[in-house]
Amino acid sequence: MNENPSYSTTSAQPSDLAKRIRNFLIVIAAIILGVAIYLGIRMDATSTSLPQLAEESVPLEVALSNGKPTLIEFYANWCTSCQAMAPELHEIKQEYAEKLNFVMLNVDNSKWLPELLKYRVDGIPHFVYLNQKVETLAQTIGEIPRNILEANLNALIAENPIPYTQSMGQVSAFNSPLKTDKPSAVDPRSHGSQVQ
Repeated sequence: MNENPSYSTTSAQPSDLAKRIRNFLIVIAAIILGVAIYLGIRMDATSTSLPQLAEESVPLEVALSNGKPTLIEFYANWCTSCQAMAPELHEIKQEYAEKLNFVMLNVDNSKWLPELLKYRVDGIPHFVYLNQKVETLAQTIGEIPRNILEANLNALIAENPIPYTQSMGQVSAFNSPLKTDKPSAVDPRSHGSQVQ
């Protein structure tokens, strides 16, 4: 047997105070992590949403009568491309609000069926650029990078040709409630069918 008084079995294990400090630090780290996760989820939930953007947008009737150029966006709440563009579109709307009307029309609302037909919306997001005289200058479909959208808006405001009218980005399919038949070669966007 070892009778050495300087040797103790408790010296190999951490002291009670060290255990308490370690546990306290673990609890503090868990609380900090929990708060960070909560705030992260909260920030994500409070970021710009499509219904919020639509609520803040100019009503179509006002946009068509106030003499300012207009950007109409056809969207749906379930459209992932529309959702992805929402934060940047919100920032752009803040920057261009004085010079331009921003109108948002939900494709799931049958109220906008005449506009869906007029602008031949078959993918979303679908953007329509109208000049001050409410004439359609261009249309773009799909998720558009901010710099391209801003270049188009600057041209619209300056009454110049829209530079990126052939822009095609990622789209969400939209199934129109209309039936199509009777082939027509008049319009290449009709893809061989005529809307009835």
